[in-house]
Order: sequence, then structure tokens, then C-alpha cells
Amino acid sequence: MSEHEDQRPQDEQADDEATGRGDGSAPSPTVKELEELEDRWRRAMAELDNQRKRHARELQHEREAERSRVAAAWLPVVDNLELALSHAQAEPGSVVEGVKAVRDQAVQIFRDLGYPRDDETDVPFDPNRHEVVSVVDEPDTAPGTVIRVLRAGYGEPGRQLRPAAVVVSRKQE
Repeated sequence: MSEHEDQRPQDEQADDEATGRGDGSAPSPTVKELEELEDRWRRAMAELDNQRKRHARELQHEREAERSRVAAAWLPVVDNLELALSHAQAEPGSVVEGVKAVRDQAVQIFRDLGYPRDDETDVPFDPNRHEVVSVVDEPDTAPGTVIRVLRAGYGEPGRQLRPAAVVVSRKQE
């Protein structure tokens, strides 16, 4: 045999001749195999589409359920406000106490939802928790200290409904 002649076994040469390839690579898939692969691919795509639709339905259901839970948590607050208003005519002094109780109830709902109230004073200013509304001279206070909270914040750094609006002491010069 010369060096240019094919030295592969007879059966490999016959397979290559049957598939029309002489390079020794794997035989090409048959029409039936291609049809089976295409069918499997179509089934996989259909299953993926069904899964997407199922996920969208479940997500919508969960959103509606969570919205209902939050709304239900606020029902006692509305009930107590109505009760306070009905007692306002009978005993005006009790209205302030009733409104404070309702506010405390609402603050507790925010806390239960993961948004605790942030209304601390005499703490260092933290841009992750506070929004400076005003800066004032306060000689007896360290610079950058929260002196007054004008509007309470709700939440924690990185997860806030809103930051606390605060008045901060200025650096003394």
C-alpha cells in the first residue's frame, strides 16, 4: 500500500461511501431522526410557553393575595378612625387620645410589613436614612446631628418607603 491509500478497515470505508462522506466523521442524521428532534424541540418550546403562562397566572394571583392581606391590615385603622369621629361630638377631649391610638396602630402595621418608623433625634445624620431639609446652628450639639424630625421615615437603609425629613446641626466655624 502506498501512503496515499486509505488504510481504514473495509467496513468504515463502506459506511463513509454509504453516507457520501469520505472524511471519517459521524454519519449525518436521517430524515426520521431529524423529524424526531424537531418534534422534541417543538414539545420543549410548548412546555416552556405553558410554564411561562402558568408563572404569570401564579404571579398575578400572589400579587392579588398580598394586596388583599395589606388592605385587610388597614381595615381596623379605618374602623377606629370612624369610631373616633363618632365620639368627637360626645367628648371632644377623647378625640386626641383616639387619634394617637389609631396612629400607633398604623405605625405597627408599617412595622409588621417590614417598614419600621424612623423618627429618632440626637443621632448622627445618615444619608441612607435621612433627607436634610434644613441646617441650623446649634452650639450645644455635635455637627451633623439630627436635631428635629419634620417628617418620619419608614423602613431601613436599602429598603425604605421614604427617608426621614430632618433638621441637622451645622459644623461650627
